Amino acid sequence: MTSQMFPSEPVVHGTTATASLTGFATTEQIRILIVDDHTTFAELLTGSLNREPDLCSVGAANSVASGIAACLALAPDVVVMDYHLPDGSGLVAATAILARAPHTRIVILTGDPALEALEQAAAIGVCAFLPKDGSLATVLETLRHARIGGFIVHPSLVSLLSARRRQHSAEIPFPDLTKRELAVLRLMGEGSDVRANAKTLGISENTCRGYVKSILGKLGAHSQLEAVVIATRLGLVPAQHV
Repeated sequence: MTSQMFPSEPVVHGTTATASLTGFATTEQIRILIVDDHTTFAELLTGSLNREPDLCSVGAANSVASGIAACLALAPDVVVMDYHLPDGSGLVAATAILARAPHTRIVILTGDPALEALEQAAAIGVCAFLPKDGSLATVLETLRHARIGGFIVHPSLVSLLSARRRQHSAEIPFPDLTKRELAVLRLMGEGSDVRANAKTLGISENTCRGYVKSILGKLGAHSQLEAVVIATRLGLVPAQHV
């Protein structure tokens, strides 16, 4: 998609820090920053966000540098980040943002999804990785899951994960997971959050978090997303669940 560039400075939406274009208080909404150099796409996504009662766009930026600056200035709940930006990779911006604002949730959008990019995103703590040509409904639901701690890997990446599973499984020590840890891991692979997983298994949220921590340690993963990628390679999580 060809389009003119955004201004070099971040664009801030809304008249005050506590009001969005929809009229809802941002403290009751998921506050989202868009980092994308395609003006039309960003404007369409902004409009879509501001029509949702629980979502709002707080601003937009068009580069790694302006994206980092906007995030630190606006403190959004979630950042929607294009993978390819004029001055570098969105993962570079994500790394810098998470180093300074670790509670920020980051969703990467890309026009050419690749397994290597997914692996790198998972390793740095990105919570979702989606193709840019996917449905708007998927993007909006991903943003909602991101805010509450969920994560999503788009089904278009399943074939990539499956193709590489055997190639890499010999390189990763097979983890000694308990039956309950495997159950939690498979629910993680479905994108459910800790609260939903605890309810499904009939255990407390604290107990479920303990299982997640143990799973990450045994798999050598830095995030739940990375754990699911590794588990898929090992055949611990069915590919159709990712």
